[in-house]
Amino acid sequence: MPYARTADGVSLYYEVHGEGEDTLLLLAGQANTHHWWESVRADFDAHFRTVTFDYRGTGLSGKPDTDSYSTRGFAEDVRVILDEIGCARTHVYGTSMGGRVAQWLAAAHPDRVGRLVLGCTSPGAPHGVERSAEVRRSLAQRDVAAARRALLELMYSPAWLETHPGPYRTLGDPEMPPYARRRHLAASAGHDGWDVLPEITAPTLVVHGTDDVFNPAANAPLLAGRIPGARLELIPGARHAYFEEYREVAGPLVLDFLTAN
Repeated sequence: MPYARTADGVSLYYEVHGEGEDTLLLLAGQANTHHWWESVRADFDAHFRTVTFDYRGTGLSGKPDTDSYSTRGFAEDVRVILDEIGCARTHVYGTSMGGRVAQWLAAAHPDRVGRLVLGCTSPGAPHGVERSAEVRRSLAQRDVAAARRALLELMYSPAWLETHPGPYRTLGDPEMPPYARRRHLAASAGHDGWDVLPEITAPTLVVHGTDDVFNPAANAPLLAGRIPGARLELIPGARHAYFEEYREVAGPLVLDFLTAN
């Protein structure tokens, strides 16, 4: 299995698929693995060499119980993988926490990023719009089944859930150690990319579902207004996992942007 090793000795599992000459890096959400992209990856494999990976603390990657978890640090882990596969430049599509990681990668390594797509993400505290106390309470219920249902309905509409019984690949890595899950939560919550957003030079598309309250849709215009020349696209009715439920809208939208001259 393919692994890259970081300077602090963590093994990072990654996968490379696709047919295209250009590379597309796909970054998953918090506490998730490369499986996040399984339902839509084929849409991109036909056009790009796609790269996914398991964040430290998840999947087949190393799981150190250290303070090495941060969105900025995850971006450096990504750079290690790009070096390992000999990729000098890639397009980047980051969703949720992956969009926060993508912000750091694009700002710190502008020569490595072609086009940038930021989906259902945020500039982070203190400038971003946080989820409501009601949403936080719904996720913190002691009833595990009720908390899982609340998360599902934040990701997808009830109507979609009725006709799509799963498995769901966007709910987090079930094998993740509790300490790593806590560290991922802290890394995402501690993200603050506000000051570096104006330094992003890559052509950027910001995508968000209008009905996303997990990562409130109000964050999308904040990002688009802060990144020079960024384009904003809102998908009516979509929740956090817009890329899956609204695949027929989101897929072509992103592909058209990534393949534009």
